[in-house]
Amino acid sequence: MLVDGDLEQKAAMARTLDSEGYSLVSAPDDTSALEKLAGESFELVISEMTLPQSDGVSLLKRMRDLGLLTPVVILTARATVTQAVEAMKLGALDVVLKPLNPKTLKALVAQIRPSPRPTEKDPVENKHTLLTQDRRLKELLDQARDIANSQASVFIQGESGTGKELLARYIHRHSRRRDKPFVAVNCSALPETLLESEILGHEKGSFTGAVARKKGKFELAHEGTLLLDEISEMAFALQSKLLRVLQEKEVDRIGGDRPVPVDVRVMATTNRDIEKLLKEGSFREDLFFRLNVIPFRLPPLRERKDDIPLLARFFVEKYSRLEGRTVKGLTEEAVECLVQRPWRGNVRELENTVARAVLLCKGESIGKKDLSLEGQERPVEIPATMPAFTSISLKEIEKKTILHALDRTNGNRTHAAEILGISVRTLRNKLNEYREKMQGV
Repeated sequence: MLVDGDLEQKAAMARTLDSEGYSLVSAPDDTSALEKLAGESFELVISEMTLPQSDGVSLLKRMRDLGLLTPVVILTARATVTQAVEAMKLGALDVVLKPLNPKTLKALVAQIRPSPRPTEKDPVENKHTLLTQDRRLKELLDQARDIANSQASVFIQGESGTGKELLARYIHRHSRRRDKPFVAVNCSALPETLLESEILGHEKGSFTGAVARKKGKFELAHEGTLLLDEISEMAFALQSKLLRVLQEKEVDRIGGDRPVPVDVRVMATTNRDIEKLLKEGSFREDLFFRLNVIPFRLPPLRERKDDIPLLARFFVEKYSRLEGRTVKGLTEEAVECLVQRPWRGNVRELENTVARAVLLCKGESIGKKDLSLEGQERPVEIPATMPAFTSISLKEIEKKTILHALDRTNGNRTHAAEILGISVRTLRNKLNEYREKMQGV
């Protein structure tokens, strides 16, 4: 983490760290830095000596008082001997004269982690970070670290947008498989036939369009982790094939003549009521028992209101940087407005709201007006322009309601499906049905 408001320095450091396999998070002042340190683990803090309302030495002292032992490097244009001695007494890793060149920066981080592990692509966005200061979620993360090195399957439940994939990546990062692949497949995004090929792979000529052999996700995740996202949307017939892979630890490619052994730690997620699906018989009980060895349930954002200001400030910084804006924070009124919302789309909805506000904001602080939240809580209704029931079929009412829901959610299928009370797979099938009818006209 860099504690400094200098945009040019942040950009330069981010480029250097990116090339070395590290990611950078920045904080404009000591207060923001301490908030981030309270919610996430960092390997190194690099702080400017002169901060808006404090200085680097004071930040270091406050960190130590709070029991935060993260290594700290202080940057200064002209450090006094007294400041340098005080910093070193408090346990600073180093006091470095500005400007900080790439070679020196690489040497500093090498002292912390001599052999950096590869990070996810686009580390500047820090898109795989799970930020929280909620007590329950912190306890859940502690449990996740405790079981990270096991081989047991993990089943993560939670509403859409709560961070189920982030938790899966968190477990992978803390496991002995961290240097091996993390492969994710969205079971609701592909039709049944394509999903089977994606997961199991296929041989050349095994079906029309199979012009070459293709390894499935299990093979691609060999010795690593495979995440089956929204597994409750997987067709029943494919569930039995998946169960066999988990039991035998080998895959049969479509059209293949021999099984391929795989060593994969499997995690699965769902945003649906899995107990209801089991009772309905739409999800195999034996597969559920095989996957649900270590269960986790992520709380919705409305139950972790203390995280809303933390996440909102994080997204302000992220999108201000990505969009080249100078937005630095939110007004108290804006924060209070965010805290009071139900956030049915959870963290994903909050992120989209803040991203839009960053673009609309004319000053340095996002106000309530910039959030553009008025009128967004209305439920989806049958459009007023719909013809009377005597002149329209039930199918047509269904179609218009689905299209209206998509219009109200700006095309977000997951959100639209939640509002309509149907699965994403059902919504996708309905849209395919409408598209086929249009093509046949």
